[in-house]
Amino acid sequence: MEDQNKNLLLATVLSFLVILVWYTFIAPPEPALPPTEAVQTDGGPITAPPVAGGAVELPQTPSEIRAEALSGADRIEIETPRVSGSISLTGGRIDDLSLNGYLESLDPGAENVTLLSPVGTPGAQYALYGWVPGGNLTYDDVPGANTEWNVESGTTLTPESPITLRWDNGAGLVFRRSMAIDEDYLFSVTQTVENTTGEPVRLAPYGVVARHGLPEQMNFFILHEGVVQMADGQLIETDYDDMPDLDFVEREAARAEVTQVSENGWIGFTDHYWMTTLIPEPGSAFTAVSKYVGAADIFQTEARFPAVTVAPGDTASSSMALFAGAKEWEAIRNYERAGIEGFLDSIDWGWFFFLTKPIFAVLHWLNAVIGNMGLAIIGLTILIKLLLFPLARKSYISMAKMKELQPEMEKLKERAGDDRMKLQKEMMELYKKEKVNPAAGCLPILLQIPIFFSLYKVIFVTIELRHAPFFGFMRDLSAPDPTSIFNLYGLMPWAAPEPGTFMALIFIGVLPLLLGISMWLQQKLNPAPTDPTQAAIFAWMPWVFMFMLGSFASGLIVYWIANNLITFSQQYVIMRMHGHKPDLFGNIKSGLSRKPAAANDTKKPGQK
Repeated sequence: MEDQNKNLLLATVLSFLVILVWYTFIAPPEPALPPTEAVQTDGGPITAPPVAGGAVELPQTPSEIRAEALSGADRIEIETPRVSGSISLTGGRIDDLSLNGYLESLDPGAENVTLLSPVGTPGAQYALYGWVPGGNLTYDDVPGANTEWNVESGTTLTPESPITLRWDNGAGLVFRRSMAIDEDYLFSVTQTVENTTGEPVRLAPYGVVARHGLPEQMNFFILHEGVVQMADGQLIETDYDDMPDLDFVEREAARAEVTQVSENGWIGFTDHYWMTTLIPEPGSAFTAVSKYVGAADIFQTEARFPAVTVAPGDTASSSMALFAGAKEWEAIRNYERAGIEGFLDSIDWGWFFFLTKPIFAVLHWLNAVIGNMGLAIIGLTILIKLLLFPLARKSYISMAKMKELQPEMEKLKERAGDDRMKLQKEMMELYKKEKVNPAAGCLPILLQIPIFFSLYKVIFVTIELRHAPFFGFMRDLSAPDPTSIFNLYGLMPWAAPEPGTFMALIFIGVLPLLLGISMWLQQKLNPAPTDPTQAAIFAWMPWVFMFMLGSFASGLIVYWIANNLITFSQQYVIMRMHGHKPDLFGNIKSGLSRKPAAANDTKKPGQK
């Protein structure tokens, strides 16, 4: 079984390299403390008030700041099964939106996730629309960010009842803005202008999504956060951190990137689980702009349409969709099928997209059938192992043949002596004659690496894993195991160490323990290597991995445990199929004894 031990050692080393790469390039930094500056507005940051006469004025809480900002303008409510919020009549902005069913945390009393928030609140983000004046028109003649709109029709925006806003510039132009929303996260915004003057007018419609200040980010190497856009089939991504380094565009008076889209495209901001995206009608040309205004610390994405000329008595209109919500695979896929080209690529599938996309599609289907994401991960693991079973079987057969050829290999070494070229040539001839591929044993191991990365990407990126429960204490498969030896898994009255701390790394949970045990059992299918160094590596590696993987997402640990147990079963069956009965209990007993077993050294060649 020496060849199997070598391959298992190779698998262990490769897995260790995977973990090392993760910790070096992917692991998140320690969370930063919140800044002392509480609010970012159009006029710049508002710092904490000074102390006067020994009295301290307590700063407002984020909830109080938000409530005050929302009360500063008349509003129309938004009520749907998936979102709730309001539209400000000042500017006609969509600047208040919460996602129903998505909580900030699993703590009791946690509030719904807030996606859009008005100017004057921490992390303000909103969508606004308007017209750029042309010809003899000025900005006073067209609606802007602070225009006071009137409600022409509708009282509450729901999937069944759209609303229409109206503004008369007093000089012969009447503007209307109609808004509708579907059952999920897609707004439809139609702007119209009616020309009642005696002269033609020229103006250009636009839409903007703005963010004030740098938003909170995960800062993970494998996750894109920032601007995401599709331009005629080309996906363009710009990180938030890179936007201040964009080229300065004189016309924009800001750092900007301008892309001309001829037919199909969209542009917006994407975060870990949420997205706000402007989507012009399919087939329409527009200019996509991603911009950073350094003086005000504002990030913007814009969709600008070509100017139109409106004759006297005529009306011109422009329509655009706005996606503002959770990056749910099924909803985004349905929007793509409805005509939004490449919209599914707004989810960051990563380098192995050709694996992550189908892996998640199968995982999503299994979850729909089973109703439990943890069991769906186990089901996915079984399917992957079934697909790789022919390779695993071929790998074992190849290793068995290599073992049978060992006497011939020893003879070749004696004949070749120090002539390495001759030895290599005769070995290749022997492999060809016996139809043996020495690399076949490594193929299943190598295939596991992209599968591992792809599954990690799926578990980390997709919102369907966020707060997805398994059983009992496992309430979030996207988070590390919350249990700990430190408090005897909840039996003691004190709390477990905080995730991400050194104590949490040492006092691991139940899932990492099961992972270590499953790796240890898999090793025991074969006798320990005769080489003392290899034997020591094998003895320690399961327990080293147990601690190193303790901070990984629970879903990934569930996959790895299931993979180890299925591999154990597969290898046991394949070995029995080829006449070798693994001495599992004997290997365990030998490994637990203080003195290393010397029986292997006394076995005759060919003895099993």
